[in-house]
Amino acid sequence: MHWCGWSQENRRYVAVRQAAAWCYRGGSISAEPRINDRIRVPEVRLVGPSGEQVGIVPLAKALELAQEYDLDLVEVAATARPPVCKLMDYGKFKYESAMKAREARKNQAHTVIKEMKLRPKIDPHDYDTKKGHVVRFLKQGDKVKITIMFRGREQSRPELGFRLLQRLASDVEELGFIESNPKQDGRNMIMVLGPHKKKTEAMAEAREAQAARKAERQGYTPDAEAAAEEAAEAPAEAQPEVSAETPSEA
Repeated sequence: MHWCGWSQENRRYVAVRQAAAWCYRGGSISAEPRINDRIRVPEVRLVGPSGEQVGIVPLAKALELAQEYDLDLVEVAATARPPVCKLMDYGKFKYESAMKAREARKNQAHTVIKEMKLRPKIDPHDYDTKKGHVVRFLKQGDKVKITIMFRGREQSRPELGFRLLQRLASDVEELGFIESNPKQDGRNMIMVLGPHKKKTEAMAEAREAQAARKAERQGYTPDAEAAAEEAAEAPAEAQPEVSAETPSEA
């Protein structure tokens, strides 16, 4: 690239863009900490395998200790002066960190808004089916957006949709509440129901129920275990003594 005729500001701008593009391609910045021979400092503040403070030691001494303990020397605080390094099994550390992150993602509660659409003159059977879905969503800790769809002349009777939404909210009031009151939106009327239970509570209850079903399929129940323990602790019933009489000699 020819820099002749370029201002200092333009040169700086191009340099920053090139550096950003190179970093975006993964050319110079790595999220992984430096370990063992990749550490390029004369001395480090060393932390032992159990978290004990060893102190400031030369890098060669720290690498020697890592080899002696059959561990890795991992730079845990690169910006400190001198950098802080710890003796650890880096492979095991990465595995445990990945498992913790996976468990955190698994237990993370995401608020989900489900949607259920109804007609003002819905059939009673269809209403019960739709209400069942709303009940299931609320039990799972999700919000539910209820949409009443008006067609043709139904648009002149918005009170039908309003009464239907009020009826549905009343039928599921033990599980949810009206978070957003019914309001007209063009040809539709919308209401949002929020669950009483938090998403994390619903997830915990679902896991407990799944574990209980699994235990039941395997033939284990709390009542059966209690009966077995009671039978094991109960004393054995006394057996009647039988005396063997010897026949008298003739």
